[in-house]
Amino acid sequence: QVQLVESGGGSVQAGGSLRLSCAASVYTLSSTCMGWFRQSPGKEREGVANMYHVYRDGDSSYYADFLKGRFTISQANAKNTVYLQMNSQKPEKRTMYYCAGRGAATCWRYSLMSIEYGYWGQGTKVTVSS
Repeated sequence: QVQLVESGGGSVQAGGSLRLSCAASVYTLSSTCMGWFRQSPGKEREGVANMYHVYRDGDSSYYADFLKGRFTISQANAKNTVYLQMNSQKPEKRTMYYCAGRGAATCWRYSLMSIEYGYWGQGTKVTVSS
């Protein structure tokens, strides 16, 4: 059974940075098939960033428009760990960040649709104070 374990959440002031990590329990789930989502109180879960394969070009990443270049998703050499570097953070209350994974057959295109991800971590909480 695939398990995703997030870490790195916490509290930071606006403008600060945090780095989230997510490790998959099995090497059969590649970090290229993983992404990050978030959910704030009273709001729907939204996609933040994801990794995906590009035929003959290796791996690439895709981001939600609202990030405006503030976040960076990357993967470890071990290929079953993905990171989310969050810079210039804006104030937000108790937002849960979730790591998610999808099947290899769907990793050839980017996707921030939660329905396409079958594996989910339990989330790590991020609070950004003003």
